[in-house]
Amino acid sequence: MRSFSPKSLTAIRGMAAPQRLEKKDGFGRPFCLPLLFTFFVNGFAYAQSPVYRCGNEYTNQVTSDKAGACKLVLAVTVTVIPAPQSVRGVPATVPTISTTSTSHEQKKKDADARWILETELKKLEARQTDLKTEYNQGAPEKQGAESRNYQKYLDRIAQLKDSLSRNAEDIAGLRRELERLSVNR
Repeated sequence: MRSFSPKSLTAIRGMAAPQRLEKKDGFGRPFCLPLLFTFFVNGFAYAQSPVYRCGNEYTNQVTSDKAGACKLVLAVTVTVIPAPQSVRGVPATVPTISTTSTSHEQKKKDADARWILETELKKLEARQTDLKTEYNQGAPEKQGAESRNYQKYLDRIAQLKDSLSRNAEDIAGLRRELERLSVNR
């Protein structure tokens, strides 16, 4: 086993670990770390300036004449979609849908609409008669567990009553639509 003198140990330690030339802030961290952190945080503060919506325009600088019409946008995720580019000098066009139709086409559309409304009306009237039969003037027949649990029976009566009134309102609405179609002829 070798023995070393304290003087030789300090010499060996000094050679084994070279001294760092960085300055430290007193907590064992490099001095430049807090400085970098400060610049980093300030950079984000500048990037998150408030965004305002003035009509269809988004801006972060509001002028005094637009101040009343501008509102602060809370979510700053604004998506900008560029206008369509023209191809080879031909201006970009938006396809239009023709809303004008001949009287024959309009009559056909009206007849189709009337047929659909009449079919729906027949379905609702059939449903109404089924509901009235099941409701039995407020005393429907008890089903399964309802003979043992009276609350279930009462709940079903209330549900049937609501279904009857809702169905009657739907029938009245379809009849109004059919009257309006016959008046417009």
